[in-house]
Amino acid sequence: MPNSYTVSDLVAEFVNACGVETAFGIVSVHNIPMLDAIARRNAVRFVTTRGEAGAAHMADGHARASGGLGCVFTSTGPGAANAVPGLVEARFAGTPLLHITGQTSTRFVDRGMGTVHDVPDQLGMLRAAGKAAFRIRSAGEALGVLTRAATEALTPPTGPVSVEVPIDIQRATLSRPATLDAFVLPLAPLLEPQEAALNQLVERVLQARRPMLWLGRGAARAGKAANDLLGMGFGMVTSWAGRGVVPEDHPMNLGALNGQGLAGVESFYGDVDLMIVAGSRLRGHETGDFSVPLPRNLVQIDIDPLADGRTYPNTLFLRGDAALTLARMAARLHGRYAADPAFGGAFRALKQQTREAFRASLGPYAGFAEQLRDVLPRDAVWARDITINNSTWGNKLFPLDRTTANIYPVGAGIGQGLCLGIGAALAVDRAKTAVMTGDGGFFLNMSELWTAVQEQAELVILVMNDRGYGVIRHIQDAVADGRRRFDRLAAPDLAGVAALAGIPFWRVSEAGAFRCAMADALAVRGPALVEVDMTAIGDHPPYFPYGPKVSAP
Repeated sequence: MPNSYTVSDLVAEFVNACGVETAFGIVSVHNIPMLDAIARRNAVRFVTTRGEAGAAHMADGHARASGGLGCVFTSTGPGAANAVPGLVEARFAGTPLLHITGQTSTRFVDRGMGTVHDVPDQLGMLRAAGKAAFRIRSAGEALGVLTRAATEALTPPTGPVSVEVPIDIQRATLSRPATLDAFVLPLAPLLEPQEAALNQLVERVLQARRPMLWLGRGAARAGKAANDLLGMGFGMVTSWAGRGVVPEDHPMNLGALNGQGLAGVESFYGDVDLMIVAGSRLRGHETGDFSVPLPRNLVQIDIDPLADGRTYPNTLFLRGDAALTLARMAARLHGRYAADPAFGGAFRALKQQTREAFRASLGPYAGFAEQLRDVLPRDAVWARDITINNSTWGNKLFPLDRTTANIYPVGAGIGQGLCLGIGAALAVDRAKTAVMTGDGGFFLNMSELWTAVQEQAELVILVMNDRGYGVIRHIQDAVADGRRRFDRLAAPDLAGVAALAGIPFWRVSEAGAFRCAMADALAVRGPALVEVDMTAIGDHPPYFPYGPKVSAP
């Protein structure tokens, strides 16, 4: 009997063996064999999207919310190119993502012969966009290449990895590899810090009286260790991507109130005698291009040796897994260390005063974070786009209690939030996802609303509608002498959009009505759309650096 097991069958079995339960993409001439195998095997849910960019962002959001490996399938050439924005964002966020794309037949690859979808150096394009890219050149090497790609995606620093599978290779037969029976990716163990460096770190903590943690997304699994250190009197702040490592209602956690534009926090850093930065790039985006004055005694923990001194200078660098290193440090400090009690009191006062001052700077939107927190279930995901409301209360005041609930475009691109939110919603089917976007971002990928409808995602889409690019207006006011140009958008009425999609709709025209509208939308099954009419409620005040710094009263 002839062998009927193909490379496409291997691809379908492999992604499932890697723990992938949901994949995203679009069927096309150069991936039909692989997607046919996915369907025949019926072990992975395949979500058909409206565009490859949306598919890649959804796979990213799904991976962030589930904590697993994201997976996206695209076609060759233009299809693979359309996925590039999603790969770039996943690289910014450090999302482990496996991108499987087609390629023209091997006898035509890289020869410039003009076959359908054949573009020059597709592999080079994908290498530039992601962490790595590989091509399967024969049926015999398929499992090895796929294994290397998925392992690379999941190896810290994690990121998106692409695999090209030429169409003739997809159809090629081979014997089913016996190793798939009990397949486990060959992931390296977590990197332990060097003993000597760990001893130095512990000694520095023992000498400190006013210590702080700054945790990023690379410390996502460090919750227990961080909680232990807060119990010893440490203060804590996070990057925007690191939110939720410790619940943000903890009195010793500032969350994302990390200093930029917050005069009180900047001043407080001057009294901190040790700051331990773990799993964070200390990005210019969150430090005013490195103008926020961090403590001089700064220790950095990172898996990536390139992080050593890349942004802020440090007095000690430890290469190791952030969560593991903090856990080792906390264990050695247990029963031996307590910070100055006065530091804890000052820190708690700082948090309360900073939140109150920042809330007071938001004009008519001051109460939105509290209204949403009142009605959004604790197991819900909070996804956002880059919009003026997210850059203010969405990031800084709305409290989160786990990292998998914190999903937004780390690379600061607009229009990605809706797709990230759809992917997250499909990862947490039994819970709700709320995604906040501006009107400009929503209309950029509005077609993917029909993907949410198609999949009946448990998703509330919150559109903060100021009839244009509100953030750009503030920037133009600051740097172009108030000449607002190209900031307005002609757009359909959102009530009509919701009616066309067949989903419930609410319009909020008064700030105090926000809570009730969101509660009603969260109560329905499937997707719902809520519009906040910012032209009726009032302009959102500009925030730093396009507005004044926030000072505590």
